[in-house]
Amino acid sequence: MRVEDLINELQNVISDAKNLPLTGGKSVIDTGRVLNIVDEIQGALPAELRQAKAIVADRAQIVSEAKQEAEEIIRNAEARRKAMINQSEIVRLAQTQSQEIMNDAKMKSAEMRKAANDYIDDIMRRTDELITNQLNEIKKTRQSLKSSQRN
Repeated sequence: MRVEDLINELQNVISDAKNLPLTGGKSVIDTGRVLNIVDEIQGALPAELRQAKAIVADRAQIVSEAKQEAEEIIRNAEARRKAMINQSEIVRLAQTQSQEIMNDAKMKSAEMRKAANDYIDDIMRRTDELITNQLNEIKKTRQSLKSSQRN
């Protein structure tokens, strides 16, 4: 029997006891029965106490395991957060570097275009000068020919 049941039985024995007349409410109780119930309670208590202690120990172990698991989850979350921060930092650096490369490429392209235009302009200027000189020579030669034909 469980301790609660034995205590209820003990209460029943006491409440069922017969009152003695002229004693001011004193009762006659079957002491043998009461002592048997008390003995059973004493026998049942250690088992229930052991069971209660085991439950408390299990509870403490479960709480401890839950705390360890929570700490592990927190550590993993922190590591993941750091990895994500590092990854976003890497992406930011890559974007910065790509922007620098693009700006550098645009600047070099503009410089090359200007240099090419300057080179072409120089060649065209010299060609223009040569053609102009040749044209002037042709005109002089023509003039000379015309003059020589008149004389």
